[in-house]
Amino acid sequence: MTNYFIVPGLGNSGPDHWQTHFENSGDNFVRINQMDWDTPASADWVKNIDEALSGYDLSTVVLIGHSLGCTAIANWAKQTQKIIKGALLVAPSDLEAPRYDFPTVGFDHVPLNKINFKTTVVASTNDEWVSMERAMFFARNWGSELINIGDAGHINADSGYGKWPVGLEILKSLG
Repeated sequence: MTNYFIVPGLGNSGPDHWQTHFENSGDNFVRINQMDWDTPASADWVKNIDEALSGYDLSTVVLIGHSLGCTAIANWAKQTQKIIKGALLVAPSDLEAPRYDFPTVGFDHVPLNKINFKTTVVASTNDEWVSMERAMFFARNWGSELINIGDAGHINADSGYGKWPVGLEILKSLG
């Protein structure tokens, strides 16, 4: 059985977000909660991911990141060098873009190290938080498969991505 761990971005994922729908779709989905969703510290998020996975056979683990959660997963992979079954990285925010001015600690740059497990990046052509060129750059550096889903905004509830059956199919292809 695959164990799915949801890693939301800034502000957490609300009740209409696809991550919440994924979480409610089965018993083997767990949301990794953070102490501070609005002014996050990378070290805390990485530690919380690592602690959430302790006790699990890592070969059964798939992480599901959205936005800043993708960066947290990339940081976790870089810092721990642990190998899991895979990760779905949806709409990774470009922390170096001029308009990204959220109060974060340690999330200054997106890590560009190759991730040592299977990853899929899902990106949109009109995401206000990451250009398609930057999403492609991240995917290339991480060694990820890239799926371009067209004009889908930030691939969140505001963009109409509540129940997202195609996303669930992409996720199932990882595990």
